[in-house]
Amino acid sequence: MAFIPYGAYWSTPFARWQGTLAHLNSVEFAAHVGRHELARIGVSADSFDFVAFGQTVIQKGSFFGGPWFTGMLGAEGLAAPIVSQACATGARLLSTAVGEIAQGASQTLIVSGDRCSNGPHVYFPAPQGPGGTGTHEDVVMDNFGHDPWACNAMLQTGENVAAREGITTEEQHDLALHRRGQYDDALADGRAFQRRFMPVLKVPDARFRKTVGVLETDEGVEPARPEKLATLKPVMPGGSITFAGQTHPADGNAGMVVVADRAHALEIGGGGGGGGPVVEVIAIAQAREEKGFMPAAPIKASIAALDRARLLINQVDAIKSHNPFAVNDITFARAFGIDWETMNNYGSSLIWGHPQGPTGLRAMIELIEELHIRGGGTGLFQGCAAGDSAMAVVLRVG
Repeated sequence: MAFIPYGAYWSTPFARWQGTLAHLNSVEFAAHVGRHELARIGVSADSFDFVAFGQTVIQKGSFFGGPWFTGMLGAEGLAAPIVSQACATGARLLSTAVGEIAQGASQTLIVSGDRCSNGPHVYFPAPQGPGGTGTHEDVVMDNFGHDPWACNAMLQTGENVAAREGITTEEQHDLALHRRGQYDDALADGRAFQRRFMPVLKVPDARFRKTVGVLETDEGVEPARPEKLATLKPVMPGGSITFAGQTHPADGNAGMVVVADRAHALEIGGGGGGGGPVVEVIAIAQAREEKGFMPAAPIKASIAALDRARLLINQVDAIKSHNPFAVNDITFARAFGIDWETMNNYGSSLIWGHPQGPTGLRAMIELIEELHIRGGGTGLFQGCAAGDSAMAVVLRVG
């Protein structure tokens, strides 16, 4: 289908909302990081024949988001679409790049940047309403709290699946503690794993004129304290999900180069030195669950992606998930008859946070690096998204 040059990707550290990155326009910030990272991997911004930018939380200037992004990046000749599919934006960006390659593109770039901090407040005029009174929406908080189709909050979808599957708070906490331990593996030896794709970030001021701080790794990750988890109560009355059993909103961005053929991928890979393995995109699929059961949607998406790849789950060497709830991984593991402890080595969004659009891209980057450490193999990324939907991606490294 398409190839990802090894090492031709990046992710910033993710910062918990209202933290170190809360002052940065996410479009400008993504272009700022992208320029530095393209220089690092030795690829010129004007060498791409297609670029797509992923965003789920609008910023000032988002109407011009794609072309504005490519202009700041140094690719002024390219128009770029804005891609937005909630938490599945990363996988959808990859699918978009693969589609462009199928139509003749040879070298593409996908980047996503989101800022959950300081979410915009939108007013919708209603001239026919009483006295012309309109309606309003907080783009982040109101959409976390209400799905206009299923008429429930995101948290309720987790509770619905937990109740259907009989998943207890204790099991969710066990998983959260295990995932935190896996994340610690990414921090070992001076962040050896994260340094494969995450540069030390010199945090700019809002005008991108000077450095106001340094961020070496994710900000806002909670420590693993079993005794503290034991004191937590479910967020919803009568529920099972505590704050430890769900992710936190965050800010950050990530990017990835996707090309049409193996030789081109090898030429770019390894920082332009022709090193590293070949990363091949094997299959991509999406699916939708019944109303109000979002965390179970990745099961259907994964079945579809594995069918397209003509693989069984026991032929997959590594699994990475976007797991906004611990319930996601428990339900997925039960459906496929696997051990959830084997999933999400080196961390996942449950621990390092969820800035929406970039989340899936970072997870796929970590999946590639895990497979490379293993000596190659086949990986599955899967994750749920708003509207009880999900996407899944099968990659092969070797």
